[in-house]
Amino acid sequence: MTSPRLLLLRSAVSLTARSFSGGGVASGRAPDMTDGNPLFHVSNVRNRLREIVGASTNWSDHQQALADRVSLSSMLASTQQELPARRMKDSFLEVHLPLGSEPALREKYLTFHNTVRFGRILEDLDSLAVLISYSHTYNAALKRSPLSIVTALVDKIDMRHHVIYPDCDIKFTGHVTWVGRTSIEAKMHMSQYRGGAYAPVLDATFVMVARDPENKRAAFVNPVLPEGPEEERLLQEGEANRRRRVQLSTASLLKVAPTDEERKIVHSLFLNTLDTKTVSFRGRLLPPSSVWMEDAKLKGLEICHPQERNIFNRIFGGFLMRKAYELGWANASAYGGCRPSLVAVDDILFQRPVEIGSLLLLSSQVCYTHGNHIQVRVHSEVFDPLTRQHNTTNVFHFTFMSDRDVPSIMPKTYGESMLYLDGKRHFDQTVDL
Repeated sequence: MTSPRLLLLRSAVSLTARSFSGGGVASGRAPDMTDGNPLFHVSNVRNRLREIVGASTNWSDHQQALADRVSLSSMLASTQQELPARRMKDSFLEVHLPLGSEPALREKYLTFHNTVRFGRILEDLDSLAVLISYSHTYNAALKRSPLSIVTALVDKIDMRHHVIYPDCDIKFTGHVTWVGRTSIEAKMHMSQYRGGAYAPVLDATFVMVARDPENKRAAFVNPVLPEGPEEERLLQEGEANRRRRVQLSTASLLKVAPTDEERKIVHSLFLNTLDTKTVSFRGRLLPPSSVWMEDAKLKGLEICHPQERNIFNRIFGGFLMRKAYELGWANASAYGGCRPSLVAVDDILFQRPVEIGSLLLLSSQVCYTHGNHIQVRVHSEVFDPLTRQHNTTNVFHFTFMSDRDVPSIMPKTYGESMLYLDGKRHFDQTVDL
């Protein structure tokens, strides 16, 4: 018998194939979000996650609840073979963000320019990816899940429509598409109701990892069982994504030298900036319509308060993404002299958790440009004022597009040249020119 909790999680699945018409409904208000429909609201996602792990909304109670989770370690599987396989549809979720139907909700998502804050969308995607993963690993026999599931990587977010309207209802759907031994890939899609139908806005792929109740070591997750050729394709695509990530990590410029072609690019940039009036390698001149990379930075600082914690008493990954995105957008805006639109989010790596009370330093750098495109890298680190140590927590990559051609970014040092090549790699993977 299916539990009431799981029924509520999946209550909107049957709505997926419904066709919509605009009769009698405002252009931005979808018929499936009218009063009385049993839809899963975006505001309930984090509440559901707290129920699954036994967390509390109260700060002091929350700490005790997490301490109590230590006893759940005995419920973990010792091998993946002990866990039953799940179907992809077992983890399917449909979540609604009724910006058109609930005007009071808009303020949280609204920008000064009457557009939607994409940083808030990143927060919602992060929470949804965690909930999808818990739906995949759900065990009706357990009152609380012994797993601590956290975001390891945002593999890619592709924008299919660059404008998100603040007065139109939004729908998120997603499910698990690939599973390793302790990791899960979740694909999500966001669409918006406009002109009588839902239109796609973005596609997102997140990689989650399962840990023990103390979040100290890896834990096994249920394997996934594909049904039909489409699910087989998704599973094979997930495996290809894993191999690609391994290959990219192996070829990282932090580990190996640039390719022959990349070395030629760096040398060409160097020659273009040499002062021809002097016979010196040190005389450098900035070419016309160019900006030195050292002059295309923007930095920020966040004090990490308990309000921004996740269900495991660390800083919420969606909050980190929102802050990084907003800093990166501001840098791209200042660089291009415009309000840029987001093209893609690529390869956000979560290297270590951010503890509550940390001083979080964010550094944004324009690292590559091409025509009207701006590639921005945001590096985040925590600073301990007592030990004076800096530790990297995340690296974010954003691709923006301006409404006009932007100045060319110019590296001056070898380190900046490596940033330039890394930015070009991410840009080439993201943008099809």
